[in-house]
Amino acid sequence: MSTDLAIFGGEPIRKEPFPAWPRITEDMKRSLIHTFEEEEWGVGSKTITLFNEQFATMQDAKYCLSIHSGTSAIWICLKAAGIEAGDEVILPSYTFIATATAVVLANAVPVFADIDKKTANLDPTSVEKLITKKTKAIIPVHTAGAPADMKAFLDISKKYNIPIIEDAAQGHGSSVDNRKVGAIGLGGIFSFQTSKNMSSGEGGAIVSNDESFIDACFSYHNCGRVRNGKWYEHFRLGSNMRMSALNAAILIPQIKSVENDLILREKNREYLDSHIGAIDGFIPMDLIPGSRSSNHLYMVRYLKEEFNNISRELFFKAMQAEGVFTYKGWSPLYKEPLFSINPKEYPWLEGRNYGDLFHSGTEIIAEEQAVWLRQNHLLGSSDDLKDVVDAFEKVSNALKKNPEKFDEIKLYKD
Repeated sequence: MSTDLAIFGGEPIRKEPFPAWPRITEDMKRSLIHTFEEEEWGVGSKTITLFNEQFATMQDAKYCLSIHSGTSAIWICLKAAGIEAGDEVILPSYTFIATATAVVLANAVPVFADIDKKTANLDPTSVEKLITKKTKAIIPVHTAGAPADMKAFLDISKKYNIPIIEDAAQGHGSSVDNRKVGAIGLGGIFSFQTSKNMSSGEGGAIVSNDESFIDACFSYHNCGRVRNGKWYEHFRLGSNMRMSALNAAILIPQIKSVENDLILREKNREYLDSHIGAIDGFIPMDLIPGSRSSNHLYMVRYLKEEFNNISRELFFKAMQAEGVFTYKGWSPLYKEPLFSINPKEYPWLEGRNYGDLFHSGTEIIAEEQAVWLRQNHLLGSSDDLKDVVDAFEKVSNALKKNPEKFDEIKLYKD
């Protein structure tokens, strides 16, 4: 292996692409063609019914409702949980924007809580400090597929009588104490957007063990109709958020294959943790005891003090040149331009100074330490994973031994 960094003209570690995603299989093609030719494409499709049944079973839930996106699924869950205008919903400040926008779309107030820097998941202690009489829901996010501390959140839910809505957008197959995520709280959502471990291009699902809750979700996702009601009779301010049967057809075969993918992802995460974690300056993310992650993404913490205080952004640029794309992931949500509130557009948020927030866990992970690898890296072969580790080692050695060379590199905005 050449020690000259590719960014300085050396030979890159990796020249070939990593495994393609989404992955198209013959089973997916057959399922899609069958639905296309033999089934209804929307309302009344047996394909949608079959998907709902099988995905509910996969996630240890009594009920599943297919939705056209994970974002809409969060909004539906909030409305079905009884969220009204001005209610407060606690969620992590480190997550994808959709978790927060769904709250705003429900005319509710996002209340951002800090994360545990060791797991990148919502910190129960931070949450409990933020509870008020207006708090009507809590949304733990299973970041990168790693389960949040659901035991702690269930204790908080019971203590304050506040429902838990799980954002399991990245958590297909994840579990805590052999219990699949999603229906541990009142209900939970999944995403099937292109990058997810199960993908239909776009799509989402809600799972729950509560029949009255899932019935309310049904109404909100189906133009306010109720089950077995009249087609032109509407009881709630819902909309058409139903999943197409063609999306469901693409997903059904993946229910059968996802376990094999999970096993491979676990194996590859363990390999990366053991080898990258052996490099001084990198700390793998913790999992809570008794949990199993879907390993949607690989995350590791970069400690710049071990690399002559060279910024993470320079590390990214050097890794990209070696053919292994790493990146920072999310920014703190309270820094997003969306939350520079216009009171004329969002009057229920007037007086909320999100820009004044500073969460130490979120700041250190989002702005200094988090290094993400795309999910398709975790589907790679042993040779693919060796290239990833070799790139980490090569760049790390250069940062430690020749820091002065990095003064020549022009930084980019990540």
